[in-house]
Amino acid sequence: MSAPAAIAIGGLALRRGGRRVLDRVDLEVAPGTVAAVAGPSGGGKSSILRCVNRLLEPPAGTVHVDGRDVTAGDPVELRRRVGMVFQQPVALPGTVAENVRFGPAQVDRLLTDTQLAELLELSGLEPALADRPADELSGGQVQRVALARCLANEPSVLLLDEPTSALDPAARNAVEEALGRIVAERGVTALLVTHDLEQARRVAQRLYLLAGGKVVESGAPAAMLDGEDHPLTAAFARGELTGEAP
Repeated sequence: MSAPAAIAIGGLALRRGGRRVLDRVDLEVAPGTVAAVAGPSGGGKSSILRCVNRLLEPPAGTVHVDGRDVTAGDPVELRRRVGMVFQQPVALPGTVAENVRFGPAQVDRLLTDTQLAELLELSGLEPALADRPADELSGGQVQRVALARCLANEPSVLLLDEPTSALDPAARNAVEEALGRIVAERGVTALLVTHDLEQARRVAQRLYLLAGGKVVESGAPAAMLDGEDHPLTAAFARGELTGEAP
């Protein structure tokens, strides 16, 4: 019997400003794996992430993390368990160490120097950067600081909203490698939004194609990208799929 999904979304519908954003989305992510959501702009990808950690409020009973309805508890506590990395790298004022220690400090938990160094290394950064002002780092380094800052809260789930779209290829590769280490070494479950189908192939075990607020195709990334049974994925790769529901 397979383990229950770490992220389970069923029948998720969402309207904003009178417009349908998500239309009965079903999506699951197995524990300790990466799932990617791809699709054209305006299709609702980022809204799914925001429903998982309640930056947008989903209907009760439609989104579960580790078997618990996300609407049933404290959203602040939820966001410690469900970390989020955004598209634009964000550094808080202060040093790299102060950035990484920020979350634990909010609950009076001390992050030791050894723990700090482990988190930086896990995120692909040299521990020697700990005392550097975070705003002096490159965009790719800041994004990895954001990863380490999320991990300091000991989340079970990591949400990533196009985390490499503003980065050059070398920085993108470093973030992808860090994500792989985090999942392998910490058992974290990750849900990644991306426009890059090849990125989904590299890092994800399952791919969901979203258009018009609906999951229109899903499966293993290689099968979706290389096979003949996923015409909408092929259309998206050719630039022929719009954000409207097919």
